[in-house]
Amino acid sequence: MNAWFRPILTTIFIFVHTGGMPASRTRPAVLAAALALAAAGLTACGDGGTGGRADVLAAFYPMAFLASRVGGPDVAVSTLTRPGAEPHDLELTPKQIGHVKKARLTVYVKGLQPAVDDAVRHQAGRRALDAAALVPLLPAPEGKGTDPHLWLDPSRMAVLATAVGERLARADPAHAPAYRDRAKTLAGQLTALDTAFRTGLRRCARTTIVTAHAAFGYLAARYGLRQVPVAGVDPAAEPSPRRLADLAALVRATGATTVFTETLASPKVAAALARAAGARTAVLDPLEGIRRGSDDDYLSVMRSNLTVLRSALGCP
Repeated sequence: MNAWFRPILTTIFIFVHTGGMPASRTRPAVLAAALALAAAGLTACGDGGTGGRADVLAAFYPMAFLASRVGGPDVAVSTLTRPGAEPHDLELTPKQIGHVKKARLTVYVKGLQPAVDDAVRHQAGRRALDAAALVPLLPAPEGKGTDPHLWLDPSRMAVLATAVGERLARADPAHAPAYRDRAKTLAGQLTALDTAFRTGLRRCARTTIVTAHAAFGYLAARYGLRQVPVAGVDPAAEPSPRRLADLAALVRATGATTVFTETLASPKVAAALARAAGARTAVLDPLEGIRRGSDDDYLSVMRSNLTVLRSALGCP
């Protein structure tokens, strides 16, 4: 029970059992006010509220970034995928599944995390926002379904920022103007980031990016690059020796100088490919998570990615 709620119940108890105020017109009015406050408190506790803030649940980091920046001080954001963990193979605990049921809003990407998809389908009802339903999707590299890594295109993230603002405004009308203002600001920052990528990658000596797994399809499509992934959509899937030999030949043929590794996945396979192809390695962050204690956010990591890409691709 919230600390502020106990005095209200105490007041009601005194009025009902002791007649703590002389009978007058004042007493019923005060009692009615106390009952109204109690009802409001019960509604907040049972409808996705946390200390007066809307309880918002994000499936993994990019969705948490959107929810936190748009929600600001009016929301309490929790993330199902712990900091530094690889999100693709997430399994939910019973407590986390219960959180999906009670949260005011769950923001996720359908098709990325099957356990989250299942929990949302059975627990969230209409209190969920699927980012994959809001922007155009690309086919998966393996030809099965769609590619879920949509957050690596800042222009799509700008669309999502606006959508999160509108959804929070409907869920929490009292703070609707603030949600919309913050969404507009964030969408502007993401649009500026998109412009920086388009300008920075416009005239490069090379356009092929060899990546640890197939996470950068949206980034490649947006900025005129060609992605050659070592593994598929799931970074845990290791390529066969034949696949590695073919990739090494492809890297040499394209003139690529860099094989990109990642922050949350083992660099072992990508490093072996780089040695076989006579290339170097560099980190290109797919932003599937931020390590615990890091001061980085989506915007700063994407700016770092742009710097790394410009160096690897020989951009003026």
